[in-house]
Amino acid sequence: MFQLAVCAEMVFRDLPFAQRVRKIAELGFHVEIWDWTRHDLAELQQTGARFSSMTGYIESDLITESGAQRLVETAEQSIEAARRLRCPRLNLHGTGLDSQGLPVKPTSSVTGPMWLAAARTLTRMAELGRRAEVVFCLENLNTAVDHPGVPFARAADTLALVKAVDSPHLRLNLDLYHAQIGEGNLIELVRSALPFIGEIQVADVPGRCEPGTGEINYPAIARALSQAGYRGTVAMEAWASGDDELALQRFRDAFSI
Repeated sequence: MFQLAVCAEMVFRDLPFAQRVRKIAELGFHVEIWDWTRHDLAELQQTGARFSSMTGYIESDLITESGAQRLVETAEQSIEAARRLRCPRLNLHGTGLDSQGLPVKPTSSVTGPMWLAAARTLTRMAELGRRAEVVFCLENLNTAVDHPGVPFARAADTLALVKAVDSPHLRLNLDLYHAQIGEGNLIELVRSALPFIGEIQVADVPGRCEPGTGEINYPAIARALSQAGYRGTVAMEAWASGDDELALQRFRDAFSI
């Protein structure tokens, strides 16, 4: 029903990274990675894994001229890395994040001119994606727990920007963990966002562990996605609450219709 993927940054953490990737692939999942510059791409190619998503920039922001230019430049480098891994989607955020997930340029409030600048920048990114035949996905985040100070963080914000650009090469990375913390009402959210979704990421709340460890009813969300006609990627971007293989099986069970 769905193509299931797992973030290699967050599971099998006792293994070297390439071995994590290989293990996830052996268990039948596609693989997602974060900052590709931290990894040996040649080694990842040799794993035989199918890569689903990776970070689509090295540094950037959406709202300044210099930040937008740097975003485009580092996105071009990311596209070349994605080609090597045959990865179809590249992830974006409201601003560049540091190694702790905190915004490089925190924003306490987002002004009208910032919205317009972000829309212009994302239009450039969509055109870059069109030329390279890849899809950039703008991810919603939460500011209450993990990413304080990130602009355009809520799913409502990312959806508004993606709608404004209106390109098949700019879609949503709809992260339901972040949306539950920031907004809730997840089933209605996925239904309203469905035409613009590039992929869906999941983890449970609280704790950011695999589905079934917290308050989110992921089997109900899976049924709603199926009924709405979604057939794309669902990725577990979550820590394992205990045994890694059991965590992946719980994820698979939650999204098996």
